Amino acid sequence: MRWYTNADVTCNDFVEAGAEKGLTPADVVAMSDITFSCVADPQAAKEMVFGNCGVLSEITADKGYVEMTSIDAETSADICEAIMAKGARYLEAQVQGSKPQAEEGNLVILGAGDRQLFDDCNSCFQAMGKHAIYLGEVGNASKMNLVLQTMTGICLVGLAESMALADRAGLQQKDVLEIMEMTSLASPLLTEKGKAIIEGGFPTQMPLQHMQKDLRLGLSMSDSLEQPLPLAAIANETYKHAKRLGYGTHDASAVYIRARF
Repeated sequence: MRWYTNADVTCNDFVEAGAEKGLTPADVVAMSDITFSCVADPQAAKEMVFGNCGVLSEITADKGYVEMTSIDAETSADICEAIMAKGARYLEAQVQGSKPQAEEGNLVILGAGDRQLFDDCNSCFQAMGKHAIYLGEVGNASKMNLVLQTMTGICLVGLAESMALADRAGLQQKDVLEIMEMTSLASPLLTEKGKAIIEGGFPTQMPLQHMQKDLRLGLSMSDSLEQPLPLAAIANETYKHAKRLGYGTHDASAVYIRARF
């Protein structure tokens, strides 16, 4: 299996390593046995498949398509139906983890859909992550990812507000973080984002606008299930306000700016 990309920033590295460059999604699919897609949001994922020179124009029965974009189950089902109508195989493979985990190959991959395609992708998943978990029918991986992202989004708002409270109370935030790490609250997520808050630069690992997008999708899922998510709704509004302040492309920990000011 070969890897292709048409993303300008990343593409040169792959070309130098021996990959071939595709100018459109259709080009990539035509040259590949299995195509992996990971873009910004559900709309971008649909455009990759249904758009001009998109995946559907070249996907055939001997090919597989792996959707790694963080999307809702309904979008995944629409893409699956279109791919399978062409006789091809479809797998959603949602990713838990951000930039550091990706660079270290420590992502957690949540798969759902064609089981044989999941197995065929095992070597790729091993290169990307430390765990690859199969969750059954299409939609389950997207749902699981949104559950975990909702949890993450709420936790980060709680961290941001607590750090803002500490600062307002005249406490040293570094002391808060050091003591927290001695308690049952300790976690890689809170430590990593707490350090970003203290340093104040918010280098992007998980863009704030993507965190807000996942919360929005999680809330949409909750609406369809009539499951109240009051904390997620408040967290979503907090991220929206931080986006309006110009921090959408910064790391999700920049939600602290909204909590602090």
